[in-house]
Amino acid sequence: MGNGRRQFLCWMLTVTLAGCQKLNLRSQNPDEDDIKLPETRFIRDQVTVSGLHPITIESVGLVTNLDNTGGDPPPSMYRSLLVNDMKKRGISNPHTLLQSPTSALVLIRAAVPPVIDVGDRFDVEVVLPENGEATSLKGGWLLEAYLSEQAMVPGGQPHPGHALAKAQGPVMLSTGEGDSDSTASVLKRGRILGGGKYVGGLTRKGRALGLYVRSDLRSVRTTRKIADHIGKRFHYHEKGIKKPLATAKTDQHIELRVHPRYKENYIRYIHVIRNIALDETGPERKERIERLRKSLMVPQTAMQSATELEAIGPDAIVVLKEGITSPDPEVRYYSADALAYLGDGAGTQILADAARREPAFRVFALTALTTLGTPEARECLIDLMVKPGQETVDGLEQEVSSAETRYGAFRALWTLDKHDEFISGENMNDEFKLHVIPADGEPMVHLTRYRVPEVVVFGKDQRLSTPINLTAGRHIMITAPSGSDTVLVSRLHANDDADQEVVTTTRIADIIRAVGKMRAAYPDVAQMLVQAEKQSSLPGRLEIDALPQAGRIYYRTAGAPRGNAGQEVKVGNPSAAPNMFPTPEPTREARRRPFHTTADEASEGDNDRGEASLADVRDGEEEPPAKKRAGGFFGLFRSSNDSQ
Repeated sequence: MGNGRRQFLCWMLTVTLAGCQKLNLRSQNPDEDDIKLPETRFIRDQVTVSGLHPITIESVGLVTNLDNTGGDPPPSMYRSLLVNDMKKRGISNPHTLLQSPTSALVLIRAAVPPVIDVGDRFDVEVVLPENGEATSLKGGWLLEAYLSEQAMVPGGQPHPGHALAKAQGPVMLSTGEGDSDSTASVLKRGRILGGGKYVGGLTRKGRALGLYVRSDLRSVRTTRKIADHIGKRFHYHEKGIKKPLATAKTDQHIELRVHPRYKENYIRYIHVIRNIALDETGPERKERIERLRKSLMVPQTAMQSATELEAIGPDAIVVLKEGITSPDPEVRYYSADALAYLGDGAGTQILADAARREPAFRVFALTALTTLGTPEARECLIDLMVKPGQETVDGLEQEVSSAETRYGAFRALWTLDKHDEFISGENMNDEFKLHVIPADGEPMVHLTRYRVPEVVVFGKDQRLSTPINLTAGRHIMITAPSGSDTVLVSRLHANDDADQEVVTTTRIADIIRAVGKMRAAYPDVAQMLVQAEKQSSLPGRLEIDALPQAGRIYYRTAGAPRGNAGQEVKVGNPSAAPNMFPTPEPTREARRRPFHTTADEASEGDNDRGEASLADVRDGEEEPPAKKRAGGFFGLFRSSNDSQ
């Protein structure tokens, strides 16, 4: 027994010493240990996004005020729909009205954007049906029509849903050039800027964003937990009570209200929400913030790091302020951008410099300045409108007046405060707005084909050179002989009313005011200005839709050899720009317009930045888009588009 006991004790001692030696070896070589960092779970891992797609709504309507280019539409489903609608409105003889050459049946289509409230406005498209007598929509006015989603029922008949919007207003052809547009497709299609007004359907409510929990995680507990995490980060106060901006509606659906700071960039709002961490303890958050502080300073990871820090909230401001001191411009920009959405203006000047100098960041920098809305941000936007930029061309510093920087800054300040005294516009007969900006540098006049009918004149003393022979619509003429200091604006009336005449100066703004008083619509003024450019009467450039865009290329120079252009980085998605900057549609006609660009814009190509985009939402996370019907309103819109 004694010998066996001694053997057992010796064996135990050997095992104990071996274990101690192993522990000692591990403690002496900590770098060899596999340290597993806590795995952070994010909201993006458990949800998909809903409500990001536009809703197509359609109807038939009547355009009047045509110059004998209308006509009686042939018997068709469209005519039957319009006649029935006219009878409901109390028109006793609709067929007589349809026979008039000054009116025409049109199909109407619009896309209701996401995150829209009752009363908000959007653009409307109109097109003449095929095989009709009407040949042109020039000078036309769409009478009030209600638009809804359309479904085809058995028998091939349309069945409209509840009215989501109503539309009316003057029809603008694609360029406003009038008779110079000779192709039938151009004359038969038009747009009404801001012509649609959202009414909200049966519920009279706006459209909202939402999240849907993955089916395998579906439960009331899960949706409430996600909504609680979002509510801690994003909330508002009502009568002193804090209320979350996320509400669990079912065991799978979470409704989102957009935070005011993200009103003009709801795509970014979704992006930030998806980067909110779940079930993270205080020590784990501190550890992650420290890791993000290091990765923020690396250009390749700065964008994602800034997004996660923005999702963390005010606790991350200190780290982001370190980022704006970085020697790398990309790191500085992303840090300043995130700070703006946290309500901190420490990077205001960095954003302004990015808007002026880097086309890839411009659209998002301008949106961030709008989000800030501080007096400093306002002054930066004014500075971008008024002062030309500086670029080095062939080793020499030159002034560059970027059209999209100027108009982008104007659009940003207008979004911030439509009544700001610096850009306060003049109401021209309730048809359009005239804005005169006392800008330095090259004079410019800007027109838009999206949302807001307005003329923006950069350079308040711009004058047309004589001789002048222009028209605004069918009835207004603008003339001046060579060398004249005055211009005669006259309106000819077809009825017994006396003709009107006004003598004004050659200043562009004064001429626009004169034609506005003669009831010229926005398409008429656009036509006049395009004619003036063709006749070389403008002192500077005429620009149309000079809007900063997303999805451009940034040339990252960090780590690049001297003389190398740097790594090309696409920042953002062209279809996911901030909603305050609509994406122009690349029509064939727009591509052939001979408008000039400045030196910096000519070299931009497809550049811009998208830190606020749905870059990863589109990687299988966004809800599937609604199934498209075969070509708009019963195929007509698609067939007309294909003809171009």
